Parts: sequence; structure tokens; C-alpha cells
Amino acid sequence: VQIRLDDLECMLQRTLNARPGDTILIEGAGGWRVPLNAEEDLSGLAARLQLPVILVVGMRLGCISHARLTLQAIRTEGLHVAGWVANRIDPAMHEYEANMETLRHCLDAPCLGVVPWLGETPAESINLAKLQDKAEQAATYLSSFQVSD
Repeated sequence: VQIRLDDLECMLQRTLNARPGDTILIEGAGGWRVPLNAEEDLSGLAARLQLPVILVVGMRLGCISHARLTLQAIRTEGLHVAGWVANRIDPAMHEYEANMETLRHCLDAPCLGVVPWLGETPAESINLAKLQDKAEQAATYLSSFQVSD
């Protein structure tokens, strides 16, 4: 299946038009520059629609460089970075706290939260009440970033 930005934009625009005033979180897949086809990558969707971006930082070796480069790429597209989220994908990450502190210092965007290590079977360890509360906090924060047609 070939995915094209025109198709994604059309589908997304229908959703946005059907739910005016709602806060809609659009999750990317695979990273900022993941290719969709030979000419386009996923970042093009956010650029076309001028969407604010939340950077998700996979907490592992190399995350500081990766996060800084991705933040730079997002801003090169002229997009606003609403903030970043640390995703604890390696529970045994060496110097986790030091890396978090460096990211807080190096990334000039707010840290919106941390997704903790959820174990090998995440579905069993998700606290839905806490997740709902965090989602509501994020929606309140993101509602201040209105996207115009």
C-alpha cells in the first residue's frame, strides 16, 4: 500500500472539520522523518497543516542527540513545538536521571511528562484513571494551540 500525504491530509481534514473545537491528538508512527513513499515523509503532514508538535523522546542511549536533532528538524519546518514527553523504553537505562536533566536543560520546550516503563505486558500495568487524568491535563494545555484553516 502506498501512502501519500494528499490522502492523509484529506482524511485528517475531514476529521478536523467534523469535530470543530475538539482537541485532537494525532500520533505519528516511526519518527519525524519516517518515509511514506519515495518522495514524502510523515513530517510533511504536520507541516502542511501547521500543527503544533509534541516530541516523544525514547529514553535510551543516544536520546539527547536524537531529541536535539529532531527538535531542530521540526523547527526548520517552521512548526511550533508544544513540548516533549520522555518515554521510558529502557528500564535499565544507565544515568536516566542525568539524561532527563540534560534534556530539560537542552530542549527549549517544556517537558509535558514522563511515560514510565510499563513492563513487558503494558496492558496489565496501565492505571486507566491516572492515564485519563494525564490526558485531560494534556488536552487543557494543548487547547491553547489553535490551528486555523
